[in-house]
Amino acid sequence: LVPSAWHRGSLGEPRALFAIPSARGPLPAPRWPIECEVIEEIIEHIEWVPPDPEPFCQPMSPALAAATLGEEQGTVVYYLSPAPQGSRFTRARVGGAPGPLSSPVAPLEGPQDTTLLFESRFESGNLQKAVKVGPYEYVLRLRPDLYTAKHTQWFYFRVQNTRREPLYRFTIANLAKPKSLYGQGMRPLLYSQRDAQSRGIGWRHVGDDVRYYQGGGEEPAAFRLSWTSRFPHDGDTCFFAHSYPYTYSDLQRYLRALASDPARSRYCAVRPLCRSLAGNTIYLLTITSPSGMAAAKRAVVLSARAHPGESGGSWAMQGLLDFLLSGHADAQLLRQLFIFKVVPMLNPDGVVVGNSRCSLVGRDPNRAYRTALGSAFPGVWHLRAMVERVLAEREVVLYCDFHGHSQKNNVFMYGCDGGGTGTGPRLGQRIFPLMLSKNAPDKFSFPSCKFKVQKSKAGTGRVVLWRLGVTNSYTMEAAFGGSTLGGRNSHFTIEDLKSLGYHLCDTLLDFCDPHPAKLQRCLSELDMLLRQRLGRELGSAGGWSDVSPSELES
Repeated sequence: LVPSAWHRGSLGEPRALFAIPSARGPLPAPRWPIECEVIEEIIEHIEWVPPDPEPFCQPMSPALAAATLGEEQGTVVYYLSPAPQGSRFTRARVGGAPGPLSSPVAPLEGPQDTTLLFESRFESGNLQKAVKVGPYEYVLRLRPDLYTAKHTQWFYFRVQNTRREPLYRFTIANLAKPKSLYGQGMRPLLYSQRDAQSRGIGWRHVGDDVRYYQGGGEEPAAFRLSWTSRFPHDGDTCFFAHSYPYTYSDLQRYLRALASDPARSRYCAVRPLCRSLAGNTIYLLTITSPSGMAAAKRAVVLSARAHPGESGGSWAMQGLLDFLLSGHADAQLLRQLFIFKVVPMLNPDGVVVGNSRCSLVGRDPNRAYRTALGSAFPGVWHLRAMVERVLAEREVVLYCDFHGHSQKNNVFMYGCDGGGTGTGPRLGQRIFPLMLSKNAPDKFSFPSCKFKVQKSKAGTGRVVLWRLGVTNSYTMEAAFGGSTLGGRNSHFTIEDLKSLGYHLCDTLLDFCDPHPAKLQRCLSELDMLLRQRLGRELGSAGGWSDVSPSELES
C-alpha cells in the first residue's frame, strides 16, 4: 500500500483542506471477518453522567475469593465457537459470516425458567462462553483477540430475562493480566435498556464483593474477576462492559453529525487516511482556521484506539474535537495558530470485533511503527508516512496518542527522555505533562508519568515519531478506573474522559504561550522536583546531561 494522491497535497491547498464531506446517504456499515457471526440489531446507548460521584468499592482480599463451582459442574447456556487454532484473516464482508446465524443460546424451558440469555455478536461485543453453575451464578469466558490465543481483558455483552430480586454472581475465568484496577475497588459497568428509555439513565458502575484473583486448576496463568449484582427490573435487557463502549459506528455517527454542521465543518476536513485490512475506513481529520498564514502554522498530531479495548481514548478524543470545533475563544485561537491532524480510530477492525489489543494480523499495532508494512498495519503505516510529510513542511509541536491503563488510577503520560542531552531538552520533555497536571489537578498525576525509553517500547508511535523529529511526543494513559486526586476516590464518568480533550487543548495554549513566564516557572519547578527525586547534587557542570533516565524514574 502506498499513499494515494489525496494524501500528498500541500497543507496549504485550500481546496484539499476545506472541502466539506457529503452529509447525505448512509455511512458504510462495518465490515467483519467472515468467521464472525453478527446479529442484525443495532446496539446504541445513551450518554449519561451520574448526578453523584461513583465511589470505588472496598477492595476484597483475593485470598477470600468466593467459592465458585467448576464449569464442568454447570450447564453451558451460551457458546460461540472460537476461530480455528492457527487461523489467519482472509477476507471480510458487511454482516460477517454469510448464511443463517447459529443458536449459541440454550432455549428457555418456559416462563418460570430464570436462566439469563447472553449475547455478544454485535459491534465491539466480547463473550465466548457462559456456564450456569447455580440458580443465579454464572462462570464466563472471554474470546481472545481474533487470530490469537491471548489478550483477554475487554468484555461487553448483553443479558436478557433478568429478575429484579435475586443477587447474581458473575465470574470471568480467563483474564490475562496478573494485576488489575478491579483489585483496587474498580467496578464493572451496567446498562439497563429500560432505565435508559424511561428514566434517561445510562452506563453506571455496579457490583459488590468485587474480587480479582489467580485461578487454579488447569489454567494457573489465568486470572479471575468475580462480582455480585442485582438487576433493576424484571424482564429487562441489560449490558455489562469493562469500560464505556465507543464503537466504530459511534465514530461514524459523530463524523456524520460533524459533516452536517455548517459551522463546525467549515474548520474540519474529513478524509480517508487509508482502509483497514477488513476494508473499514480509517479517518483523518484536518482542523484549522481558513484565515491566517497556513505556511507559518505549526502542526499537532493526535491519534486514538490503536488498542481497541481502550475505549476511554475515544471519549477523550471526542471531547477534544467538541472543544476544538466550538466557538470558544481559545478554540478559535488554536485553529488560527495550528493545523491539527487527527486520526480518531487507528484500529477500527479491532474495535469492530471486540479485541482488547490487536489488529486482524493478531499483533499489537502500537509495537509496529518501526517495521510496519502497509499491507499488514495500514493505519500505522499511513500515520507515520503522514507525519513524515508534515515534518518536511513544518514543525510538529506535539504528538499525543490516547490510551487506557488497567493497573494504575488517574491520568498520566509517557514521554521520551533519551538521556545525554543538555538541561533544556531533559526538562523540556516534562513541561507539557506538568502543565497538564496543573490544568486537571483532580485527574492528572504528574508523579505517575514516565519518560524512560524502554527497549520494549521502541516500536510505539510515541517513540518512533520522537525519533523522526517530534520533540514532544507522548502517550496519554487514562485509567479504566478513576481518580484518587483532589479529594476524589471515584470512577471516571464519560464527561471526565471528554474533559481530558479540553484540558489538553488548554495546556497546548499554555505550552506555546509567547510570553515565557509559565514555561520558566515550570522549568524551575521541574529542576527542584527532579533534584529532590535524585537525592544528590548534580555534577560539577550543574546540568542534567550526566543523569541517566533510569535514575530519574526510580
